[in-house]
Amino acid sequence: MNPSKLFRVRLILIGFVVALAASGITAFALPPEVRLLKAWFGPGTVSGEAFPDLAHWLCKVSDGLEVVDRNYPFLAYGTDWLAFAHLIIAVSFIGPIRDPVRNIWGVEFGMIACLSLIPLALICGPIRGIPWFWLVVDCSFGVFGMIPLWIVHREITSESGERHR
Repeated sequence: MNPSKLFRVRLILIGFVVALAASGITAFALPPEVRLLKAWFGPGTVSGEAFPDLAHWLCKVSDGLEVVDRNYPFLAYGTDWLAFAHLIIAVSFIGPIRDPVRNIWGVEFGMIACLSLIPLALICGPIRGIPWFWLVVDCSFGVFGMIPLWIVHREITSESGERHR
């Protein structure tokens, strides 16, 4: 792989890892984060007036998190594991960053994970009472995560017109 293409691929993968790790880290502190979102987008705000369903949803989520955090803090352990999973998946991209051609499987793993997020959200979201607009947000993580990985995959496989192993 030529040096400029290798640099581009590594840069995209590092950006993906940073975004993945950041989204995982945010799962550790949900109550204060949702309080902040509620202050920005909740009832009584300009955006809350423009998007009342979102404002209502943020209130419901905030109330639920406050009750759980106060009375059942052990339930937050599930989101701790979610955060941990994000961080471990981010670590799995060290191989593709070091040698994208030999570790293309890591990029393909990430692509599969991004695509798998969509049916998970569309199946489990309604079961859990998640509103449709939030399902769109959740699915967007899979779509927007897939884009850089697809670009990287294309860059890796275009080198010789076939996959490298």
